[in-house]
Amino acid sequence: MQVDVAVLGGGPGGYTAAIRAAQLGASVACIEREPELGGTCLRVGCIPTKAWVQTAFALKEAEHTFDKLGVKLGGFQLEFGTANEWKAGVVKQMTSGVASLFKANGVEWVKGNGTFKDANTVAVDGGEDVSFKSAIIATGSFPLRPPIEGLDSERCVDSTGLLAQTEVPKRLVVLGGGIIGCEFASIFNRFGSEVTIIEMLPSLIPQEDADASKELAKQLGRRGITLHLEKQCTKVEDDGSELTVQFGDGETVQVDLMLVSVGRGPTVEGLGLEGIGVEFDKRKGIAADEHRRTTVAHIYAVGDCAGYWQLAHTAFREGEVAAENACGHDAVVDNRAVPRPIYTDPEIAGVGLTEAEAREQYGDDVATGMCRRAVCRGTRAAARRGDRPRRRRAVRPGGWRSRGRTRRADRLGRRRGNAR
Repeated sequence: MQVDVAVLGGGPGGYTAAIRAAQLGASVACIEREPELGGTCLRVGCIPTKAWVQTAFALKEAEHTFDKLGVKLGGFQLEFGTANEWKAGVVKQMTSGVASLFKANGVEWVKGNGTFKDANTVAVDGGEDVSFKSAIIATGSFPLRPPIEGLDSERCVDSTGLLAQTEVPKRLVVLGGGIIGCEFASIFNRFGSEVTIIEMLPSLIPQEDADASKELAKQLGRRGITLHLEKQCTKVEDDGSELTVQFGDGETVQVDLMLVSVGRGPTVEGLGLEGIGVEFDKRKGIAADEHRRTTVAHIYAVGDCAGYWQLAHTAFREGEVAAENACGHDAVVDNRAVPRPIYTDPEIAGVGLTEAEAREQYGDDVATGMCRRAVCRGTRAAARRGDRPRRRRAVRPGGWRSRGRTRRADRLGRRRGNAR
């Protein structure tokens, strides 16, 4: 098969790149090894997780809000099987939508595992080679698993494994207090699990502003989620009926299931990149410039496999930029104002620099402020549930340009952008 642009990977970065290149008149093939398009985000990441977020929000409303608004219920409970059916339906709708877009735009979906045979050819397992003028690598990322004794137990699952559960665990321990860990901790607490978070760093979501992290820890604690910060997991024992998790200085907790969410690594090995001269690092991913061009001029890389931001909407933009450059245009990615929504409860959103990042770049030439009530949206939130949004802004006084802001409030995700 001969095409103008070959895209390796059918996730947010890949399918966006394929569609954009086709819209610009290129012949395009997208190689994807999974049975459905959409990548981790649509199949086993952002989308199914947010379906559960919606279920958790409905439970919260039924428990805490409806009575205040004069809506009386005759009782409520979580039907986890029905929630999973809803989740599966949402995923099917989204992945089928991508397949329809491929068909409408004339993108050829090549099913199979692809590796670079040379700098102008992708070999597909069990299929025909794909020869190309330009290629876009969008292979995504995979869940990391630290070398901890006992972590190979079937009761120790990553985010994909947790999303496949058919029963709500009575006791859940979350290893890692980053975005993924905190989101699932928040969800399963609403689902009725006893949730414990073990995090080796001093704070949750350490990449965000310190005040947002402190507020999240406070709110999760009020909901009954147990936090163990600055403590490392040292061993996991599975006796066949439960896990005993050892951490800190001889502390233990007994649970039914462990979520391992210590981060994700770029999928860069086994692609044949060494043989074609594409520079990459196993931890940081593929080296690419603002045009998303790699060290091989006609090969581009986008999304989790090549960027600092492991966010779907960032991959969307990078895919568009790579496709436009592959088709002879001149486009660049501007990362100065990337929105970062976190779907915990309360939800948190940031854009641009955190205060720490602003001070690192500008020194003392930075001012911060706190707005505890947004005039319009704050009043509506208060009328709905008594929630008081909080906004923090970091600015550089020289010209008073806003360099970043973080907000904590209820249901922020609907305003601040899509999920990871």
